[in-house]
This record gives sequence, structure tokens and C-alpha cells, in this order.
Amino acid sequence: MSDQPKTAPRALFISFEGTEGCGKSTQMRILTDRLRADGFTVVENQEPGGTAIGMQVRHVLLDPENAEMAPMAELLLMFASRTQAAAQIVVPALERGDIVISDRFTDSTLAYQGEGRGLGFETVLKEHKLALGELFPDVTICVDIDVEEGLARAHRRNQGTLAGLSEERLDRQSLAFHNRVREGYRKIAALEPRRFRMVDGSGSIDAVAERVWAEIAPHLRPVPA
Repeated sequence: MSDQPKTAPRALFISFEGTEGCGKSTQMRILTDRLRADGFTVVENQEPGGTAIGMQVRHVLLDPENAEMAPMAELLLMFASRTQAAAQIVVPALERGDIVISDRFTDSTLAYQGEGRGLGFETVLKEHKLALGELFPDVTICVDIDVEEGLARAHRRNQGTLAGLSEERLDRQSLAFHNRVREGYRKIAALEPRRFRMVDGSGSIDAVAERVWAEIAPHLRPVPA
């Protein structure tokens, strides 16, 4: 799954994954700030979202009013957003030799729709091949925490969301669903242990950030003088 397109020498594609409320977005922000302080050019992406088209898709996907959405419709919408982001953000940045950091990518779809919804990894990977070819992250950080703890965090986060902008549809899925998602991530880690790195998300934010850095630092090339 992890064959990469040819890009400029310093190009690096990093993604962050995890179950709801795991703290991945916080860790992504910390890593981005650290890399920029070290002189790297970093381009950020969010899935679903990232682009103007992607944000429209994100609203449909995460709106709790859309509880009746079919699993395959959910999968196709995820790839609609991701394909636009790849064309508009990810691939151009990699071709420039920048570092791209994405808040979720296809591993999320493997875990959520492939494992969580029961569509299977093969179905997800066929759609990825059609939409994105061989574009996968070089390294993926999956922040791993207890599912119930993460859902409690997500609930507190959503309580602070402005009215009309709720993104709770996936948060509201059953505990069994979220446990299947976590298991999906563990399956990916077993299949691709070099690319897909499980990082313990317990403890302080700073402690987790150091664990993330330990996984990313070996992949970095020096910034040219």
C-alpha cells in the first residue's frame, strides 16, 4: 500500500490518525510548529475538508442530521474530498519538495468504513487505487487512547461547537463501532509496521509530542543552508 510517487528529494508526506478525541489534531499542530521553527516548509491538509469543495463534503459527512447515510455513500464522499485535496494541495506540495502533514488520509477510511462499517479493506483500497493511484503517506502517526476516554473528550469538544456547525455524526456511533475502528487501526499497523506507527496517547500533551517526534525525526532530511 505504501509505494510512493516520485517527488523532490525533501518531500515528505505525514498523516495523523486515531479514534475520536485521541488528540491527533493537537499533536499535528505541535509537530507542524516544530518543523517550521526548524526551517522546513510545511503544508497542512485536513480530511475530510482541506479545500473549499472538501469542506462542503465534510459538512454532509459529519452533520448528525444525516444519520441515514449508507456506508458506501459515506466511503465515496470521503474519497471525493480526499481526491480534491490530493489534486489541489497534497501532490503540488510534494512536487515542490515540501513536507505535507494531513489530519487523516485513507487509513481513516480503512479503519472507519473498512473495519467499522464492515465494507472491508479490499473495497477501500480499490477505491483508493481508482481515485489516488499510489499516493499514500510516507509515515503515519496513529495516536492511540482508550475509546471511551476519547469519546468523552470529543463530547466536551462538541459542546463548545457553535450552533448549526455540529460535526457529531461519527461521534454518536455506538461504542462497538468505535472499538471496531480502533481494531482497524491495529490491523493496519500489523500490515504496515514501518509506515504506520502506533503512538501511546496517554499522559501529558508534551509527553505524547515527544513520542511523535521520536517517530518523525528519523525521516527528516537537513534543511539546505
